[in-house]
Amino acid sequence: MTRAIMIQGAGSNVGKSMMVAGLARAYARRGLSVAPFKPQNMSNNAAVTVDGGEIGRAQALQALAAYRAPHTDMNPVLLKPESDIGAQVIVQGRRFATLRARDYARAKPQLLTPTLESFHRLAATADLVLIEGAGSPAEINLRAGDIANMGFAEAAGVPVILVGDIDRGGVIAQVVGTQAVLPAEDAARIKGFAINKFRGDVSLFDEGLREIVTRTGWPSLGVVPWFSDAWRLPAEDVMDIGSTKGGAFKVAVPRLSRIANFDDLDPLSSEPGVSVEIIGAGTPLPGDADLVLIPGSKSTIADLAHFRAQGWDIDLAAHIRRGGHVLGICGGYQMLGHRIDDPEGIEGPSASVNGLGHLDVVTVLKPEKRLALTQATYLASGETVEGYEIHLGETTGPDCAQAWLQVGDRPEGAASIDGRVRGAYLHGLFASDAFRGAFLAELGAPSDLHYGADVEDTLDALAAHLEEHMDLDLLLSLSAETAAQSKS
Repeated sequence: MTRAIMIQGAGSNVGKSMMVAGLARAYARRGLSVAPFKPQNMSNNAAVTVDGGEIGRAQALQALAAYRAPHTDMNPVLLKPESDIGAQVIVQGRRFATLRARDYARAKPQLLTPTLESFHRLAATADLVLIEGAGSPAEINLRAGDIANMGFAEAAGVPVILVGDIDRGGVIAQVVGTQAVLPAEDAARIKGFAINKFRGDVSLFDEGLREIVTRTGWPSLGVVPWFSDAWRLPAEDVMDIGSTKGGAFKVAVPRLSRIANFDDLDPLSSEPGVSVEIIGAGTPLPGDADLVLIPGSKSTIADLAHFRAQGWDIDLAAHIRRGGHVLGICGGYQMLGHRIDDPEGIEGPSASVNGLGHLDVVTVLKPEKRLALTQATYLASGETVEGYEIHLGETTGPDCAQAWLQVGDRPEGAASIDGRVRGAYLHGLFASDAFRGAFLAELGAPSDLHYGADVEDTLDALAAHLEEHMDLDLLLSLSAETAAQSKS
């Protein structure tokens, strides 16, 4: 019989995703078959799955931690914000609708059925399912129709562990206050708590820990110190990306307002010889950058307007005149062309807008989304590149004759005549060590990193960290049997 337990947070960004990844690796190393699950996620950093859909990047990392291939059942509902008030809703890996927040609230009850279907299907393949909540269950104004926290826990009949973040302060109030505002039946589902992100001498919180236990009646699963190597793991959300100071080779990355699928940055940030500088709104692109990397976007036309509003178009042109290199990935690739056409109004009203004009290509946005795990060849060196495609639109034009990748029989990407401006749709390409090494060498930068091995080592270290500071035997004993009856 499969067991399951849900990790909920006393607030957003308390470290739930990383904790689930570490727990997945820890229990997998103990010999259990582990599966991660998040009923509802909100992120524009998606991963393509083996069954041809998309899920949140965090669940893909958790799958890796559990020694599993990512599957759409691990994250059946994914919200991808397209504006301040609306998001594309992905259900079981496929586009369901684009909805405003109020409309999504009305749609949630009908999403519980596919969410439970995915959960039970996944549970049938594992000994233990580690479920991650979203936000906080203390947001009781969102309880009606909830599928992210207690609503799902109730429907699936799973117990809950509550995690508080001491780094932001007020952790006693976070945990005790959560119990105070929850309906009694929801509070009863919480079987224990843990404190995350402690800096310094853990024993200094002994009295605080006793207060929480006394006031809630919940057992403590431990106080987890700050995990200093967290930055080595792929970033889950835009809030998690930041500049990294490495070597002399500088990569400048404009932080687009609707940045998406930015996992291309993680391997570059881990390179000892490379510094990655994330450029925020209102800050010019640095004049000493060696490479400007324009990442993916959930709304290319809107982000192109944002790019121009910061004056980055002027900075980019100056960078190119100085002999700098430019790489656009997916939405960034589309922006580098002469024009973006949206005849069907996919990103808003029907429109045709001028691009940055550094590649002789034109993009036409189309409603059919391409989702694919992709293997390519880097034509300059013959290196194999592993990545994925997740985009709307088709890009054509003379500079496609200078394609720098080959996918099967299909050339991929475009480059300027001098080769200093390049674009392509392939995400995640820098995770391929041989390609990244060859690409950086062409630009005069060193590469001394085995990225995949580095991530695996970090997951092992995270698992050991949790084994040392959490009572994983107690946590496992607090899990409950699910309704899944068989394993496939």
